[in-house]
Amino acid sequence: MGLELEPLFQAWSYFRRRKFRQCSDLCSQLLERPPGEQEPDSEYTVFQAAWSLKTRALTEMVYVDEIDMDQEGIAEMMLDENAIAQVARPGTSLKLPGTSQGGGPSPAVRPVTQSGRPITGFVRPSTQGGRPSTMEQAIKTPRTALTARPITSASGKYVRLGTASMLTNPDGPFINLSRLNLAKYAQKPKLAKALFEYIFHHENDVKNALDLAALATEHAQFKDWWWKVQIGKCYYRLGLYREAEKQFKSALKQQDMVDTVLYLAKEMNNISSAAEYYKDVLKQDNTHVEAIACIGSNHFYSDQPEIALRFYRRLLQMGVYNCQLFNNVGLCCFYAQQYDMTLSSFERALFLAENEEETADVWYNLGHVAVARALLQTASSLAPHMYEPHFNFAILSEKVGDLQRSYTAAQKSEEAFPGHVDTQQLIKQLKDHFAML
Repeated sequence: MGLELEPLFQAWSYFRRRKFRQCSDLCSQLLERPPGEQEPDSEYTVFQAAWSLKTRALTEMVYVDEIDMDQEGIAEMMLDENAIAQVARPGTSLKLPGTSQGGGPSPAVRPVTQSGRPITGFVRPSTQGGRPSTMEQAIKTPRTALTARPITSASGKYVRLGTASMLTNPDGPFINLSRLNLAKYAQKPKLAKALFEYIFHHENDVKNALDLAALATEHAQFKDWWWKVQIGKCYYRLGLYREAEKQFKSALKQQDMVDTVLYLAKEMNNISSAAEYYKDVLKQDNTHVEAIACIGSNHFYSDQPEIALRFYRRLLQMGVYNCQLFNNVGLCCFYAQQYDMTLSSFERALFLAENEEETADVWYNLGHVAVARALLQTASSLAPHMYEPHFNFAILSEKVGDLQRSYTAAQKSEEAFPGHVDTQQLIKQLKDHFAML
């Protein structure tokens, strides 16, 4: 016969093994016991321990790591409350009629990882992200190594957390927050911390969580860094970023914690400053892969694919050899109009892909190459006197194996620009290939 464990200890064992449902059910049984069935002089202790343990179990069932960058879906992209209109309302502009409202095309969209760092070209755990500014960019933007497909919104995630109490408790929420005396619990640090996590994560009641954190940090005479971090989390969730920044910085003065720094980093997202810091890193270590990749990615999203290509080639020279790098090289070559290297880079990326997601991203980018080939064919028919569309179409056709159409386009390119050396070399290669057939 097995040894029967004491109920509270068994509930704790369930919690340690992440069997939160069993832990919560067993704690509920302990909380429903009549006082006479409990051990003498231990009624309050058992009740308090079971209550705290159940609170933690319910929290863990729906816990979301707040350190990761919030994922934003198409709803947030199109309905951004913090966005500023790019064009003045009719009749309110100070510019004269007919003048331009802006200059030149906008730079490429710069995606970020879940942790808020720039896209680097190397996969990390749980890296998704990318925030296109328009619906069209969300659908059409080429995928670099770490850009992701449209995802569910952050607000939707918080709504789901807010209904977690009804899902886990058919009879209603475990704790009735409207009748809770927050000032009383704020004077009990151990219970207050468990209660805060429950209110913040399980109930998604940021207001009550903030009130409890404010009362608790006041009771601690503003000397407990943990409560300052929690206040910062509440401010961040409410969109009060300046107030959140003050709380995080104050907490860091009392205790250096990695999590606090990561919370603070979510508010910065200063790409230009990050690039300068990465350059300082290269001054110390010119073989630092992370810094090279980040600087290269920054140049790519600043409409400088030729410069970005130099950094990615540097990584190839250092021996970095993976799907993400060749995918980025292919994109740089494509936007730099170096079509002779574009398809070969994507082919190498497909060969090195380790999962379906990587393969899908490469094929997505290859789709843009196919669209470009069709557009070049249209451009060559509209402007037969220009050699550029003829030559680029010939290069792409040769890479996809359509040699006959490539040769025809190369001949048209030579007619438009007889002295173009690259066109002459391509024609010679195609003639040599046909001669061998």
